[in-house]
Amino acid sequence: MRLLCTLLLFLITATGVSAQEADTVAVADVPAAAEAEAPDIAQLATALDSMPAPSAELPPMSLNSVPEQPPLSAMSDYEPHRGADFRLFKSVTNPATRPYTFLEDQSWSGIPIFLAGLLVRGERTAFRQNYKNPNTKIRLIKYNFHNKIDNYTQFLPLALTMGLHLGGYEGRSDWPRWWASAAMSAAIMAGFVNGFKYTVKEMRPDGSTRNSWPSGHTATAFMAATILHKEYGLTRSPWFSVGGYAVATATGVMRVLNNRHWISDVLSGAGIGILSTELAYGITDLLFKGRGLLRNDLSVYPDLRANPSFFNISMGIGFGNRHLTLPAIDYNLPEELGGEEPGVPLELKFRMATAVGAEAAWFFCPYVGVGGRLRVKSTPINGWNNFALSEQSGLNEFMKDPELESAISRMSLTVESDHLTEFAADAGVYFSYPLTSRFALGTKLLFGRSVMNALDVTGTFAGKQLDFNSAALSDETQSMFKTTDKDVQTAWDYINVDATNSFKLGSGISLTYAHKNAFSWRVFCDYDFSRKTFTATYNPLGFMSTLSPDFADLAKSVLNFDVNKPFTSATKKSLHQWVLGAALCVCF
Repeated sequence: MRLLCTLLLFLITATGVSAQEADTVAVADVPAAAEAEAPDIAQLATALDSMPAPSAELPPMSLNSVPEQPPLSAMSDYEPHRGADFRLFKSVTNPATRPYTFLEDQSWSGIPIFLAGLLVRGERTAFRQNYKNPNTKIRLIKYNFHNKIDNYTQFLPLALTMGLHLGGYEGRSDWPRWWASAAMSAAIMAGFVNGFKYTVKEMRPDGSTRNSWPSGHTATAFMAATILHKEYGLTRSPWFSVGGYAVATATGVMRVLNNRHWISDVLSGAGIGILSTELAYGITDLLFKGRGLLRNDLSVYPDLRANPSFFNISMGIGFGNRHLTLPAIDYNLPEELGGEEPGVPLELKFRMATAVGAEAAWFFCPYVGVGGRLRVKSTPINGWNNFALSEQSGLNEFMKDPELESAISRMSLTVESDHLTEFAADAGVYFSYPLTSRFALGTKLLFGRSVMNALDVTGTFAGKQLDFNSAALSDETQSMFKTTDKDVQTAWDYINVDATNSFKLGSGISLTYAHKNAFSWRVFCDYDFSRKTFTATYNPLGFMSTLSPDFADLAKSVLNFDVNKPFTSATKKSLHQWVLGAALCVCF
C-alpha cells in the first residue's frame, strides 16, 4: 500500500500538479486506493512498451518559413567554428540542418530575364549598321565612357563570399561543398555563354568582334551575386543579396556605357548567371545531400506584409511622345554663298523605347518607405540614318569640284548616336498595400533629374591644305585655290540634336508577387514628366578653316560669315513618357 501511494505522488508531480494539490490528492485518495486491488505490474509494463515512440520527423514546413531548427545542444555537440577558417578541404556538417531538394533551389528567375534579352535583340535593327564601311560607327550611347572597372567588379561578389568564408563567418556550405557549387556554377555559365557567343556571332556595338550576345562579364557578375545570395543572403541577411545584385547590375550598365555590349546582351547574360548558379546548387544538393551543410535558409517565401523593402532590376518598353519638330534652321548665309535658300524643319519620329533600370526602397512600416531609382532609356529615331546618307551624298557632290577634288583625300560622316538616350535618377516616397502575404499593390511619388543625350553625327576630313588666291575675286579666269604640300586633317560636329538637363516628376503603379528564395516578381507601369529644350546644331562647313585658313579668314572679315559657327534651331517640349515592364526583386 505504501508503494502504491508513493507511485501516485510521483505521477501527480510529473504532470505539473502543485505541491499543495498533491498533498490534497494524497490525503483524500489514499484510503480509496487502499481498498482497490493493486494493479498488475506486468500488464503495466506491457502497456508502456506498446505505446508509439515520439516521431523524429521535423514539423511540416509552413508557407512563410522553413521548419525552426532545434538548438544545437539538443541535437549534437556541433559548435560553429571560431576565428578564421582555413579548413579549405575539410568536410564539416551541422546535423541540425535539413537537406535541400533540387526543386527547392530553383526559382527559375533567370529564364524570363534571359528571354527578355532575346526579345529586345530586335531593337538594334534601328541602327542599320554597315560594319564593312570603316567610316560608319553607330553607337547605342554617345557618352565617351571608357572604364575598365567592370573587368574587376564582375568578380567582387565572389570575392566577398570567399572573404566571409575565410573570416569564419558561417554561411550555407562548408568549404568542399562550396567549392563544388561555385565550380559547377562557373562551368555551366561558361558553357551557356560561349555556346551562344560563337553560334550566334553577334557583332559588338563598337564593331570589334562577333561575340557580343550574351555578355560574359554580366553573366559572371550575376553568377557571383547569386552565389553570395545563396550562401549568405538567404541564410544570414538579405543585405548581402542586395549588395551583390547591385554590383552585378552596375557591371552590366558599364558594359553598355563602354560600348562593348547592347542592352539585350546584358539582360541575357544576367539571366544565364542566375540560372547557372541555381542549377549548380540543385545538382550539388543531389550529390552531397545533407553533407557539408552548415545553415538553412531564414525563410522560403518573402512575406510582403512584414518585408516590403526591396531592390530590383527592371526592363520595360517606353512610349509617349511620338515625334519632335524643330523649326527650320536659318542658315543666314551671305548671298555670295547662296544665302537665299530657305531652310526646312527637322522632323524626328520616335520609335518604342527600351528602358533598363535599378530601384530600391526601404520601408520603415508595412505601408510607407523611401527609396530611389536609376534608369537608362534609349529611344530609336526613324529617318536619322537617311538624313546622314543624304548629307554624305551632298558632300560627295561638293568634292567633285576640280579645285577641291585634288586636295581632299577623305571626307566622311559617322553616326555616333541615332537614339535619344536618357539617364534619370529619382528619389522619393514609396507606398505598399499588402493584399496577402504574397501579393501587394504599390505606388510612388518621385522627384529627380533627367540627363538626355540625343543625336550626333561627326565629320572627318583629310587632305592637302589650300592657299586662297584673293585675286580670283576680281579675275574669274584665275584659280581660286592653290594646292600645297601640307597634309591636314580634322574632325568636327557635323550635326547633333541635344536636350537640356531638366527636373522630372515620376509616379507609377505596380503589382508584386512573392515568388521564393527571397525573390519577387513585379509588373509595373511608370509615368514620368519633364520639360526640355531641344537644340539642333548644324555645321556642314566645319572643315573649311582647316582646308583653307585664308578663305576662312576672308569670309569672316569680308562676308561677316564664320565657317566654324554652326547654325542652330531650338524648341521647348513637354515630355510625357510611360514605361510598361517587369522587375525581379530581392525582398528584405
